[in-house]
Amino acid sequence: MPDLLLELRSEEIPARMQRKAAGDLKKMMTDGLVEAGLTYEAAREYWTPRRLALDIRGVTARSKDINEEIKGPSTKAPEQAVQGFLRKAGLSSIAEAHVHADPKKGDFYVAHIAKPGRAAEAIIAELVPGIIRDFPWPKSMRWGPASAKPGSLRWVRPLQSILCTFGPETEEPVVVDFEIDGIRSGNITYGHRFHAPGAIIVRRFDDYAAKLEAAKVVLDADRRKQIILSDARNLAFASGLDLVEDEGLLEEVSGLVEWPVVLMGEFEQDFLAIPAEVIRLTIRANQKCFVTRPPGVGEALSNRFILTANIEASDGGKEIAHGNGKVVRARLSDALYFWKTDQGDLPDLDQLQASAEKFGLDLKKPLDQRMARLDHLGVTFHAKLGTQGER
Repeated sequence: MPDLLLELRSEEIPARMQRKAAGDLKKMMTDGLVEAGLTYEAAREYWTPRRLALDIRGVTARSKDINEEIKGPSTKAPEQAVQGFLRKAGLSSIAEAHVHADPKKGDFYVAHIAKPGRAAEAIIAELVPGIIRDFPWPKSMRWGPASAKPGSLRWVRPLQSILCTFGPETEEPVVVDFEIDGIRSGNITYGHRFHAPGAIIVRRFDDYAAKLEAAKVVLDADRRKQIILSDARNLAFASGLDLVEDEGLLEEVSGLVEWPVVLMGEFEQDFLAIPAEVIRLTIRANQKCFVTRPPGVGEALSNRFILTANIEASDGGKEIAHGNGKVVRARLSDALYFWKTDQGDLPDLDQLQASAEKFGLDLKKPLDQRMARLDHLGVTFHAKLGTQGER
């Protein structure tokens, strides 16, 4: 039975949207096939930062013929009702209808409509453009000259190409031909943006996945996650460290790269004076990097971090690691400044005694000093709740 391969290639899709988008594409496509009278054996979705792909196996080559019976009005019904029945049934004359008898209601008209099955290629060619136009992105955009026209295509990022082939394993698959806003479907995809940007001719899924792998694109997101996690663990272990694993960050990072290359960066030991939670949050949120720690030291961190690049650099990634290190140092420098500032005594402690006594605050504690100061300055937390201290 024929297999369907579909790829929608675009500019980078935000990592947080990729998994759900691929699932939505699979559901919309398989639901559409079933509604059109086709069946399939298996379907699996794939995604990278620049593409959503579907591999649907065992699709029926043609939908079944359908014999439909449409019940009409009584043979004694007025002409207006008869004409409405003819329009609904697609008949040109009442002579084309059959008359059925009912012992209770009398004779009535019935139309027997034979709908021949349709080729799967024709169904897919109608289905995919509608799915693309109605795709439920949380946010989408228009682009290019066509964006000025009413009803122009919207996508999460500019859609660049559509690959759609259909056919059994024993035959040469055909391109399912359709066009949407000037983008015509074909049998061509493209590899890694820097390592292999040239066109790749594709026949079916196995061919597609193998050629993308050769073009520095790991199609399977779960495999990218495993590569990143395994390489990060090994790199940390080689430096005598343990990786601080983070499933949420791993999911996000796997959606930022098509060809994961794991590297190690570092920052100065002085920054370890910052609480471990602050270091981890700063490096995670701003640089999408993993932190490491010496084995057997509890929550304390090391000054090494793990980053994931999307390119195999000619220098082995030294400049990439160095550049990330510079940004991490800048972020941690800000964090260290605020941390030290928050540890110091306020200059106006003598004016805060009344507020401290009011709320039972200990002015030897920096946080209590700041709470007392908010009350002393009359800073309102909420109109109905009063000051921060009163809250």
